Amino acid sequence: MLNSFGSRGPLQVGGEQYDIFRLEALEKTGVGNVSRLPFCLKILLENLVRNEDGRFVKRDDIEKLARWDPKRQAQNEIAFMPARVLLQDFTGVPAVADLAAMRDAMAAMGGDAGKINPLQPAELVIDHSVQVDYFGTAQAFHANARLEFERNQERYVFLRWAQKAFHNFAVVPPDTGIVHQVNLEYLARVVFRAKNHGKALAYPDTLVGTDSHTTMINGLGVLGWGVGGIEAEAALLGQPISMLVPPVVGFRLTGALNEGATATDLVLTVTEILRKHGVVGKFVEFYGPGLDRLPLADRATLGNMSPEYGATIAIFPIDEETLKYLRFTGRDEAAVELVRAYAKEQGLFRPTGSAGAPDTAYSEKVELDLATVEPCLAGPRRPQDRVPLREAKASFEQALPTLLGKRTDAQPRSVSIALNSHRADIGDGSVVVAAITSCTNTSNPSVMLGAGLLAKKAVERGLGTRPWVKTSLAPGSKVVTDYLVQSGLMPYLEKLGFHLVGYGCTTCIGNSGPLPEPVSQAVRDHELVVAAVLSGNRNFEGRIQPQVRANYLASPPLVVAYALAGRMDIDLYKEPLGRSASGDPVYLRDIWPSETEVQETILSAVGSEMFRHQYANVFAGDDSWRALLVPAGDRFAWDPNSTYVKRPPFFDHLPRTPEDIEDIRSARVLVSLGDSVTTDHISPAGSIPADSPAGKYLIAHGVEPKDFNSYGARRGNHEVMIRGTFGNIRLRNLLAPGTEGGWTVHLPDGEPMTIFDASVQYEKEGVPLLVLAGKEYGSGSSRDWAAKGPHLLGVRAAIAENFERIHRSNLVGMGVLPLEFPAGKTAAALGLTGKETF
Repeated sequence: MLNSFGSRGPLQVGGEQYDIFRLEALEKTGVGNVSRLPFCLKILLENLVRNEDGRFVKRDDIEKLARWDPKRQAQNEIAFMPARVLLQDFTGVPAVADLAAMRDAMAAMGGDAGKINPLQPAELVIDHSVQVDYFGTAQAFHANARLEFERNQERYVFLRWAQKAFHNFAVVPPDTGIVHQVNLEYLARVVFRAKNHGKALAYPDTLVGTDSHTTMINGLGVLGWGVGGIEAEAALLGQPISMLVPPVVGFRLTGALNEGATATDLVLTVTEILRKHGVVGKFVEFYGPGLDRLPLADRATLGNMSPEYGATIAIFPIDEETLKYLRFTGRDEAAVELVRAYAKEQGLFRPTGSAGAPDTAYSEKVELDLATVEPCLAGPRRPQDRVPLREAKASFEQALPTLLGKRTDAQPRSVSIALNSHRADIGDGSVVVAAITSCTNTSNPSVMLGAGLLAKKAVERGLGTRPWVKTSLAPGSKVVTDYLVQSGLMPYLEKLGFHLVGYGCTTCIGNSGPLPEPVSQAVRDHELVVAAVLSGNRNFEGRIQPQVRANYLASPPLVVAYALAGRMDIDLYKEPLGRSASGDPVYLRDIWPSETEVQETILSAVGSEMFRHQYANVFAGDDSWRALLVPAGDRFAWDPNSTYVKRPPFFDHLPRTPEDIEDIRSARVLVSLGDSVTTDHISPAGSIPADSPAGKYLIAHGVEPKDFNSYGARRGNHEVMIRGTFGNIRLRNLLAPGTEGGWTVHLPDGEPMTIFDASVQYEKEGVPLLVLAGKEYGSGSSRDWAAKGPHLLGVRAAIAENFERIHRSNLVGMGVLPLEFPAGKTAAALGLTGKETF
C-alpha cells in the first residue's frame, strides 16, 4: 500500500497497539474538510486510504472523495474493498457452486485448482431452508428440523465440503438463526482486527452480503449492503466493488415513540416516507436527538428494511448505544474498548445528547418526529404500502376487487368447513397465516416480548386463536426462545398456537408450508381471497404462500392480534377480538401491553449470558450436521444423480481469451412485463408447482411432489432454476393476456406455450431473446438467479423504464444488456406490442 498521505500510525488501546489509517492526516495535508463528511463517507474514505495501491485506488480518488460536494449529482467512481462477505444458503449455495466449478475449470486449463479460494473472509449462515410443515404443537420444531435435513442433505454435504476445502470460509449450521440476526448478535466486529506485515491493524468492519437485508447491520454502525451473488463472488476473489459515490440523504429523527407504537410501525412509516422522497441508489444516514431514545434493536429494524425503501444503506453512527449493545450481546470487553477508541480517534463517534449534525454535509434532508408514528401495517402487496391500523379494514375492502385473480365476482364469499371436528366459516379476508418470523423483528426484544405479553393477557381473558389460522414462531436466534422462556411468556404463546417451528427465514421467504387441507380446499374450490399477517419485510405477490393473495406486514403483537381475530376485515379500534369466558367483548386496547410492562420484562428476562451461551459453539452444529459424510479433496465430487447440486455450466468450454461480442439482431420478446416486477417474479423462491416445467423435470428424475422442497433450496441445480425462471404463479406476461404464471406465445405463429418451452424452441431456431418491462424492474431480493436464469433462457437484453440497482448489476455480470427507455418513454408510448423483431 502506498500510504501517500502518511496516515498510517499507531493507536494504543489498553495493552494492545494497532496501526490505523488516520483520516485527520488528509486535512493536515490540505486535502478537504474531512470532518464535515457524513459518517458513511468517512468509512468509505478510510477504505480508500488504507487500500491505496496506484492501480484500483489512486491518490486522485482519495482527494476527490475528501472534497465530496453534496450538491453534485454525478460523483466520482471508487473501488471499495469490503472487509468480509456474508452469505445465506439460498444465495450462498450457487455462489459456492460457482467457486467449485471455477476449480474444475482451473484444473481443465492445467492450473492448480486449490488456488481458487475466498481472499476475503466469508461467512455463510444456513437459515433459508426450514419450512413450516408442522405447527401448533410442541413437536413442530424437531419435526421441521428433521424434514429440513432429509430434504437438504445433498446441499448440506456440499456446504460442509466447502467449509473444509476452501480457506477463509466458515459455515453456521442450520437451526441456529437468521443470517442478519446472527451477524448483528455475533459475527459483526464494528472495528475489524487483522494482521498486516506482522503488525496488528484496526479498521472499520465493512461487508457485502448476498441478501438484500444485509443492511440490518447498518444499525450497529457497520457499513454493509446487499449485492448479487456475482458481485459477491468477485469480492470473495479479491476484486474491489466499483461504485459511484452516491448522494447521502440525512434523515433527522426527533422526539420519541408514543405508547403503543413499535419499531415495526416506525420502519413502515419510514419506508413510506423514503419511497415517496426517492432514495433509490442513495445512502441514508440517520442523525438527530431522536437517536438518544432509539434502542439499537430499533435502529437495526430501520437498517434492515433499507431495500424496501430503495436505499443502498440506512446507517446509524457509532455511539454509546452501540457500545452498550456490544456488551449486552456478550462481546469481549477489549473489542468494545477498541470500537470506542477507534471511532473517537477517527471522528466516527456520535456523542450522546447531540442535537443534530449541523456541520455535516448531506445531499438532501428528511425529518420525522417519532411521536407522530402510529400503529400500522403494510400491504396487501408491497412493503411501502403503509396502512394505518385504524384504516386497515377499509383498506382491505378497497383492495379486494384487485385481488380476485381470474374470479369475476367481486361480491364477498364465505364457506363453512370442518376443522378439528368443528364447523368454521372462512371467506374473503380470513387470516389463514399468522407468522412471527423474519430478521426484521425477531431481533428486537421489545416487540417479541410485547407479543408474549399480549398473548398472556389474551389467554387470561379466555381468548383463543381462530381454528383456520396457521400460526408459527420462527425466531432469528436461539436467544429469543431463551428470553421468552425466562420471562414465562412462552406457554401463553404456545397456548395460542405460536409454538417454535424453527430458527430461520420461514414465511418471509415463502417457506410457509401448505395450508391445512380443509382450508386449502375451500380456498381452491371457492377462489377465496385469504390473507397472511407476518412480522416480516417482504410481502410481494406469490411469495408468502401460493394460495394467499393478500399479505400484510405487521409487528409481532399485531400478528397475535390478527390470529385472535382471524380476519382482515375488522376494525381493531372499534370491534372486539373476541369474547371472554364470561361472554364480555375483549378489545385490542384491553390486552395491549404498556411500554413499562415491556421494559420491565426485558430487564428481568434478557441477559448477556444468553448470547455468550448460545454463540459459544456457533459453528459446531448438532448431531445431524456433524454426522454428515463429507467427501474430501480440493475438487467437489459432483453426483450426476443429484437434483439439488449440479456443476453450473458457466465455466464449461471456457476459452482462454474472451470471445467477440455479437450484435443482437432479429430478436424476439420472450416476456413483456409491467411495473414493479420483482426478482420473485423473475426467479421465485417458494414452492414448485407439480405441473410447471420445473415440477415436471423433478418428477422425471424420480422426485415426488412432496419432496420438491422449494426453488430457493434448488438453486444449486441450474436445470430446475432455468425451468423456474419467470415461473412465479402471479406473473402477468402481456404477450399472453388473461394468464398468470410462466406463459407466453411463440412468435411469429402466436402458439401459447410455457416460457421455458418457448425458449427451447427459439434456441433451435437461433433466435435471440429480449425482455420488455416498466418501472422498477428487478426490485426486491438480491437474487443472482434472476439474471442467471434469463441468460440461460437465451435472453440477451432487457429493456425497461428503470432497474433496481442490484438486479441491473447482476444482468451486466451475466452478459445480459440492461437498456433503459429514454425519460418519459415506455413500450406503450412507442407503440411496441412485444410482437416485433428487434
